This record gives sequence, structure tokens and C-alpha cells, in this order.
Amino acid sequence: MTVARPVAAFFTAFVAGIAENLFAYRKADPPVAPDLTCPVDGCCDGVNCDPQVHRNHHSFYEKLRAGIRFAVTDLWGDIAPWFFLGLLLAGLITVLIPDDFFSRHLGAGLPAMVLMLAVGIPLYICATASTPIAAALILKGVDPGVALVFLLAGPATNMASMTVLVGTLGKRAVAIYLAAIAGCSVLLGWAVDQAYAVLGISARAAAGQAAEIVPGWLQWAAALLIVAMSIQPTILKFKSLLEKKGAAGPPAAAAAAARAPVDPPPSAPSCSGAA
Repeated sequence: MTVARPVAAFFTAFVAGIAENLFAYRKADPPVAPDLTCPVDGCCDGVNCDPQVHRNHHSFYEKLRAGIRFAVTDLWGDIAPWFFLGLLLAGLITVLIPDDFFSRHLGAGLPAMVLMLAVGIPLYICATASTPIAAALILKGVDPGVALVFLLAGPATNMASMTVLVGTLGKRAVAIYLAAIAGCSVLLGWAVDQAYAVLGISARAAAGQAAEIVPGWLQWAAALLIVAMSIQPTILKFKSLLEKKGAAGPPAAAAAAARAPVDPPPSAPSCSGAA
């Protein structure tokens, strides 16, 4: 599965891109200007300086340090909350769902893949969170091909992404995209099941065995490092969600106040009877 997932993702993306180029309606858009700003510290815009000089602004060590800093802070900061959400859901699946639940209710083969496709397409889940969930599903008896369908279709076709793509690419392009993702997911899931059957490998028995290669002290050290790296971005993510939720309150209250009827001001006393 470790090899099958990136290979299947590459093949699916390739087929989806080719299908878009062949069948989607393409209008003439102005060319997009690339961002040539120095990625290390933004020292220049990359336009008003010689390309050779631009490439040699920083040493290899400075570029490597900037890349590691981006991976540890910005990139992992975006991934960390979803990663721990996936671990939480995987733990709940492992503990709460009986071992024979999916074998009794989901089945196997193409019907199970189509059902998983129907569940995965509207589901809002990212690739990071889907990985531990798929591992938990395999441990509960789900076929590796069905799990691969979930890994491919879930992150690529959630409803939020579809809304953005419809506005950006159009309905025709999104329909081609969904058809390519769905067809490739089922086809590759079936191929993975056949490969496991031919090789005589049990995905359920093989899941988690890679951890036996790594010493226990190294596992704990890596886990503590991941937790330490994730504390700040996870807290910031929850704070941003709470701020968005709090910001949604005042406008709603203001709108309700604007819709409420306003009592007319009291009338001034009449002066008609004055002497």
C-alpha cells in the first residue's frame, strides 16, 4: 500500500489532466506571470535583477535552512491539526467498531469500492487525515483496494473543493475531473486487490509491521518531537476557528437588530393652545 498509493495518485492525476485537456472547453486566458521573488528572504523580486545574480544571492546552506524552516513551521503548521484529527478518528474506529463490522456490512470487491466512492466523494477530509483512517479500516478487515479508493477519492473530491473548482473551471471541467477520479480510483483499487491476491499478502496482517523495524526509543523520540512541533500550530488553528465563530455572531445580531421594528419617537407637545 505504501508503494501503491503514490503510484495510483500519480496515475490518477495524469489521467485527469489529460482528460481535461482533451474534453474540457478551454477559453483563452491571459498568461499568468510567475512569482520570481527570492524564496529565502524576499531580497528581490527576480524581475529587475539578472537571473544569474538572482540564483546566487544565497548559499546552498542558506537555501537549505530556509527550506527546513518552511517545512517545520509553515508546512507542518497547515498539516498538524488535520493529522491529529485523523489519528483521533482512526483511534475511535479501532476501539469502537467490531472487527467483523465492515466484512458484514460493506462487503468486498467492486460493490464495496463503489460504495466507498459514494462516501468518499462528498466527505470533507484531507490526505493527511485520511492516511491513519485508511490504516484503521484495513485493520478492521476492509480490503486494501477499498481503502485505496478512500485514499484517492476522499481528499481529491470533497464538496468544498468542488465548489471552488466549479467557480474557477466550470461545470464541464469539474464533471470530467470527477469522472476521471472515480474511474481511476475503482480501477486501481481493483488492481491493488488483485496484486495482494496474486502475491498472497494479507494487508491486515502486514499493517503496522513496519514499526517493528524501528527501535522503541526512536519511536518515542519521534512521537515527542512531532507533538512538540504541533503544539503551537494546533493552538493557533483552534484560536482562528474560535475567532471566526465569534466574528460570525455580531453581524448576525446586527442584522437581527436592523430587521426589528423601530418605535416612532414620541411626538412633541402641541403649541396650538398657547396664548
